[in-house]
Amino acid sequence: MGFLSQQISRDELKPGDHIYSWRSAYIYSHHGIYVGNGEVIHFTCGGGLETRTGTFVDNIIVSSVPNHGGNNPCPNCGDQSNLDGVISSCLDCFLAGGNLYLFEYGVSKPIFMAKPRGGICTTAVSDSSDETIHRARYLLTKKNGFGVYDLLKNNCEDFAIYCKTGLMVLSKLGSSGQANSWSAARGVFSFAGTVKSVSVGSAARVVVSGFAGIGVMAVVGYGNYCYGRLNADIGVRNDANKFPVEALVTLIAIIEGRVVDEKKCS
Repeated sequence: MGFLSQQISRDELKPGDHIYSWRSAYIYSHHGIYVGNGEVIHFTCGGGLETRTGTFVDNIIVSSVPNHGGNNPCPNCGDQSNLDGVISSCLDCFLAGGNLYLFEYGVSKPIFMAKPRGGICTTAVSDSSDETIHRARYLLTKKNGFGVYDLLKNNCEDFAIYCKTGLMVLSKLGSSGQANSWSAARGVFSFAGTVKSVSVGSAARVVVSGFAGIGVMAVVGYGNYCYGRLNADIGVRNDANKFPVEALVTLIAIIEGRVVDEKKCS
């Protein structure tokens, strides 16, 4: 892999790899865990309604829907366009016609800050491939065990990072690099006095309009953006904790109000 491009060939894939593919002209990427034999386990939003803004953004940021290409369902996966939660797809459906990229773990802080955008690496160290696959397959059996999909708070990248590291920020369920990039861009705008708050829709519009990323950094400097991304990375956060996958499923259910905490009722 090069410094700017982390594209790999299918021959380089190994079970337990965290992979991703860019969608919609490199605006957003979809992430998953390759578990071998052409199978990818990933976290999706039914119908691709990631932003739920009721605007044109819903049609642009549609990253998680598996797509075999054309109008014919995949002979292996069938029609998965309306599935949500943790699902399994063939590699072709996961890529949806895009190229294959490998997410990097254990990168140094200088390298992390030098990367041009978020959602491609972390300073966090990954666990073994066996542990990664165990987490992914366990969450697959639970379907909704990773919670409700949310573009900024609990997305496909959060899922893949958890499977690789066991780390989770329960205060908002996740800490993906893509969401942190938007947050860092928001911080740049706020510093310049141009943006007070950013919702899912407005953050997406920032990205779509081209202000997020390198363009917006001209306001106060690329360094502030990179530093903001680093501080939000799950590998350096002090509110990131390691959870066994079985315990995480129960905790998320409690947080989302799907399970009554028996201790509170006693």
